[in-house]
Amino acid sequence: MQDIQKTEEIPDNEKLETLDVLDAAEVEDIETADAAIRVSHTPSMELFENSIFPVLFIDQHLKIIYANPGCKNMFPFSKLVGSYFVDTFGKFFELEDIRKIRDTVIKGDNGFSWKGKARIKSREIVTVQTKVYLFAAEMNIKAPENFVIMFDDVTEENRLLLRSVFMSLLEASKLKDNDTGQHISRVNLYSRCLAEELHHKPGYERVDADFIDNIGFLASMHDVGKIGTPDDILNKEGPLSDWEWSVMQEHTKNGAFILSTYPNPMAKDIALCHHEKWNGTGYPFQLEMDLIPLSARIVAIADVYDALRMRRSYKPPFDHQTAVRQMMEGKGTHFDPTLLDVFYTSAPRFNALFEKNKDT
Repeated sequence: MQDIQKTEEIPDNEKLETLDVLDAAEVEDIETADAAIRVSHTPSMELFENSIFPVLFIDQHLKIIYANPGCKNMFPFSKLVGSYFVDTFGKFFELEDIRKIRDTVIKGDNGFSWKGKARIKSREIVTVQTKVYLFAAEMNIKAPENFVIMFDDVTEENRLLLRSVFMSLLEASKLKDNDTGQHISRVNLYSRCLAEELHHKPGYERVDADFIDNIGFLASMHDVGKIGTPDDILNKEGPLSDWEWSVMQEHTKNGAFILSTYPNPMAKDIALCHHEKWNGTGYPFQLEMDLIPLSARIVAIADVYDALRMRRSYKPPFDHQTAVRQMMEGKGTHFDPTLLDVFYTSAPRFNALFEKNKDT
């Protein structure tokens, strides 16, 4: 072993020459020692079996050689082990980040370490926002063979932070229009219900898991622009005069302005267009047919159905059958005829949602 210690002190460029003069036993001892050093610096994959973080191991060719249970739960749509990281996950990263990941593994940039972010998306699951960390599995090795990729799911944290801000705006608007009860909550539920019915229908490929999740929250924001409507018009009993009605219609534009900072354009589309009509007689821009965003067409059905079911200062409440009958009279004029057919088949769900969440 004394000879081995001397050998380890020899510079790398002379080591091969030195090995030539050693006997086979000494060479075997050196190789065993080198392997022991490498293993001692390599974290066992078993350590990540119960980790709360999804973890992958990849080799120097970016081939996935291990995926812990947490990773499999986050990515149920993909075969992980045996596939190449870029092939499976490349679409979830920016192109520049993919380049940096390759350079980290192949060239050893930043000490074989990298951090960034990814958006994991498929049609069947809501987008998962993650922080991503990549580092060598073999510490203090000049040419590591394996690398750890760890994902930190920050989806819920980001969602709560964003939505809490806009919920404050929504609560402020409810103080202005205090005769709505649970209306906005029910409109969320109806809109989500319709979107779920469209999820696998041909022609509605845009209705994915994200669409359903978003409309289930953003539908409630449809009248947030009423925060800018004068109280005497907003809460007036009886019909509005022409000029009062023109002021009332401005709530769609006000809402679009307020929600223009929301990162998903669906928020602005709903606020601006939920009073447009299929035949082009709605407001504020008299859009017609497919020019009206799909999300706004869905919310229009949810909003009017609930308005018919509610008691307001200017009207009595209608029962479910009466409300559905009046809704169907607007087929092809007020409402998208295809969406209204979907509403008709799912009308029992609408009634159940109303009864479960009706005002006390």
